[in-house]
Amino acid sequence: MALSCRSWLSNEGGKHLLLLLWLAANVYLFWKTFILYLKGPEYYYLYKMLGPGLCISRASASVLNLNCSLILLPMCRTLLAFLRGSHKVTGRRARRLLDKSKTFHTVCGITISVFSVLHVASHMINAVNFSVNFSEEFPPLNLAHYKGEDPRILIFTTVPGLTGVLLVLILFLMVTASSYSVRLSSYNIFWYSHNLFFIFYIILLLHVAGGALKYQANLQAHPPGCLSPNKTLQGSVLKLESYVDLQTDLFSNGFLRQSFFLQGNFSNICREEPIFKPHFPAQTWLWVSGPLCLYCVERLYRCIRSNTPVTILSVICHYCDVIEVQMLKKKFKARPGQYIVLYCPSISAVENHPFTLTLCPSRKRETFCIHFRVLGDWTKRLQELLLSDLNTDLPVFHQKRYPKLYVDGPFGSPSEDIFNYEVSLCVAGGIGVTPFASVLHSLLDEWRHYKLRRLYFIWVCREIRSFYWFTDLLGALHHKLWEENRPDYLNIQLYLSQSKGIQSSFGEKYQILNSRLFIGRPQWKLIFEEISKSNRQKRVGVFCCGPSKISKTLHKLSNSTCGFGTTFEYNKETFS
Repeated sequence: MALSCRSWLSNEGGKHLLLLLWLAANVYLFWKTFILYLKGPEYYYLYKMLGPGLCISRASASVLNLNCSLILLPMCRTLLAFLRGSHKVTGRRARRLLDKSKTFHTVCGITISVFSVLHVASHMINAVNFSVNFSEEFPPLNLAHYKGEDPRILIFTTVPGLTGVLLVLILFLMVTASSYSVRLSSYNIFWYSHNLFFIFYIILLLHVAGGALKYQANLQAHPPGCLSPNKTLQGSVLKLESYVDLQTDLFSNGFLRQSFFLQGNFSNICREEPIFKPHFPAQTWLWVSGPLCLYCVERLYRCIRSNTPVTILSVICHYCDVIEVQMLKKKFKARPGQYIVLYCPSISAVENHPFTLTLCPSRKRETFCIHFRVLGDWTKRLQELLLSDLNTDLPVFHQKRYPKLYVDGPFGSPSEDIFNYEVSLCVAGGIGVTPFASVLHSLLDEWRHYKLRRLYFIWVCREIRSFYWFTDLLGALHHKLWEENRPDYLNIQLYLSQSKGIQSSFGEKYQILNSRLFIGRPQWKLIFEEISKSNRQKRVGVFCCGPSKISKTLHKLSNSTCGFGTTFEYNKETFS
């Protein structure tokens, strides 16, 4: 399948450019720090003692500083929602990059893990060199107390060593518990281990304050490599050949910073002994403290905002184990396509789940709504708390004493940009229809307010009963657009992927939708070609919420060559 340069740049160009900038920043910091410790005059004596392990440990530390700073930013959901909603702050391409925030968080986490291994390995070599190359000439430079001291003592009895061991243990727990299998089998383990990040950062700030590595502070009075003033020279004047050899060696390593010619005479005697001082950890604190404070303020704001339980107005049990919950909360505002995080203390003290809003508050109503499918322990328990012993095979309206539910959000998602295109294609698979339901509700309220002028809505389900979740909404919107003389505004295509032995029509009540029901799977290539032909020279937003197989197909087609100058911009629904 040939690629379209225009479509590829539109879909992949921004994220690849961001990735290159991130890689360039990492490479630059690593190389700059490596060269600094290799050739910097202030580290001349320290490098002679530790060798390349010093350069590698410090260079990897610079990369860790950068990524420990960046990894927190994608998790500031409220900030991301603000940036996405404020069109004056970011353009559409920049907003689409925000959709990759979770992926960027994962990439930073993997980078931290890899460079932590490199950092630990190089520091283990440094611990051995501190013991083997113990300097009796410059005692303050040593971390060991005597020559040949067991390196394990240096690791487990010093502040940098002990805190480093704790950081490795915490990082190991966080990484292993972040795997998909652990999150799926035991969410509590993932939650508790991942929230160790706060302890991780506190220990990190203590780790860099240990002062294990020292630099020379008096380069002017003691140029690196010169003879100490308390040493006796063999003769009053050093031979010229020896001086030239010393000067050449120092210049080749970039260490000589001043001339030793004094009024035509030659001298290699230092004015004083070298003074070694530990680094103040300003660099690491500067990298980490800003994002850490920002994240803590954001979490505090979210905690305050979500501390009041919502009022549950009604619960409706639909076909195929889908529950609709209608809620009310004071001063709650949301945009179509956004999602919330639901927390129920009666189920779990820590576990929460994201759900897309299927109905948003508007000028006409204050209520909002979610639909969720019962597919796990948490949702099963929530179903039991919301419903009594009812027959869940039929739609049922239910009202009772409900458990306390807390809502955090709303947060931004790619579906918010559906209205920012003149033409949009929305593809849903099963319960993946939820982000588009809020869009359809908004169009039912008033479609003229938006830039959107044509919407292709494709919904694929295995059972025909699944379509009944929103058949009333689809029928009402279709009827309204026909009454207002815009039948071409909404193009509905419903696909029943499995029809053997199952009813394949909606009946008389939804006769309008029967003509839009197809048996089998969509012919995606033909659909894209038809949309391209009908929307020449336009930019079409493609939005998908469904199985990964459909998502990959749409992604490839969006990047492939489509005629008539049409560009397809692909957007995958994600919960950051």
